Amino acid sequence: MSRTAAEIATQPACWHRAADAASAFDGLPKPGERVAVTGCGTSWFMAIAYAALREAAGQGETDAFASSEFPAGRKYDRVVAITRSGTTTEVLELLGELKGVVPTTALTADPKTPVMDAADSVAVLDWADEESVVQTRFATTALAFLRAGLGDIPGVKSIADAAVDAELAVTEPLPASVVAAEQWTFLGRGWTYGLALEAALKMREAAGAWTESYPAMEYRHGPISITGPGRVAWMFGVLPEGLAGDVARVGGELVAREELDPLADLVRAQRLAVALAESRGFDPDRPRNLTRSVILS
Repeated sequence: MSRTAAEIATQPACWHRAADAASAFDGLPKPGERVAVTGCGTSWFMAIAYAALREAAGQGETDAFASSEFPAGRKYDRVVAITRSGTTTEVLELLGELKGVVPTTALTADPKTPVMDAADSVAVLDWADEESVVQTRFATTALAFLRAGLGDIPGVKSIADAAVDAELAVTEPLPASVVAAEQWTFLGRGWTYGLALEAALKMREAAGAWTESYPAMEYRHGPISITGPGRVAWMFGVLPEGLAGDVARVGGELVAREELDPLADLVRAQRLAVALAESRGFDPDRPRNLTRSVILS
């Protein structure tokens, strides 16, 4: 088993621990605050998901930005930054600009890095850190931590229930036809759009695969032209009416597990990325052209 696959399998336990940790952490956004969430790469996609979840929970206006694209001068009550390594240049530069201007909270996996001094409060999820370059369990655990801090969200399972779904997601066989496909398009609505973005990124990082991601209702406005025999459309969360028929009409294969928590379904996509990498002779622990952290000189 690859290191990445082994780390993927630990996610249910990590999420349970994240829920407990969130209940004891005092630096999460308060209801009613206007909040921005930021990160780079995978962390940015988790920020997108959390922003939509927080608004769905009715806790206040929440925006998400790649750290390099944060809008200067826009007013927020708190900024939340996600950085596994604690060393990502764009995140640290942004936190430095915000120091003393707006309260900041960071989530990281490494307590021995510059982010500890850059943010006003830091949640250290070091028990979800990874040896693999490709992020899996830290990203989902960070989102589970933030999600647990929101309490009950209409139409969204608790983190405890999501972890139960993830226990199935780490063990059940993946459909052979999905592993053997030549192209994958990931779709989501609301908070699950961030998961769709992340699923596509995992496939590109680990396996160099041709993957795309879109808001589900935008799929029919052009991207469906990609789909056909031997190609997959994968929906996170509730399937929009008529979408299954549209995918069938063009000869594609639809993957939709509406009974699973979408975060658990992301675990299945992570496993698909590893399986595809291995089938192509790639090492998922050593993705091409990537390092654990992007540090700009």
